[in-house]
Amino acid sequence: MKRRVSTIAAGLLLLFSGQGQAGELPDWLTGEWLQKRDDRWTEEVWTLPRGGTMIGVGRTGRGETLRSWEVMRIVRAADGALTLHAAPEGGATTIFPVVAEGVRDISFANPNHDYPQRIRYWREGRLLMAETARMDGSQAQNWTYSPAGE
Repeated sequence: MKRRVSTIAAGLLLLFSGQGQAGELPDWLTGEWLQKRDDRWTEEVWTLPRGGTMIGVGRTGRGETLRSWEVMRIVRAADGALTLHAAPEGGATTIFPVVAEGVRDISFANPNHDYPQRIRYWREGRLLMAETARMDGSQAQNWTYSPAGE
């Protein structure tokens, strides 16, 4: 019986040791990401975590025409809480506090913002997935990013 309990305990330790802790920056987001659909493209680039911050930039276009761009930051506060700061096209920054996080999944929300109100990133294998939506899940927009250069 002791051996069985030890085996279960070891398995649980292995299972949970790889999971992110609250307040950790999502280093799995780091990289240069690209989605292409016909002549439309969307790119995001995220830096490695350093100094409690990750910096991201995104741009969307069609052919050689830039349609929109955004500067983003994921910041860890002194209390460990994470927030996403988004400034589309250099405008005012909107802050989205983290509402859920897992090993390779993070969600931010700000119900007082017009759109989006929810922002979610997650990994599926080598792909980076993203979704924006209203708090109730309506008006969802989705992206499937591959590592750039592939």
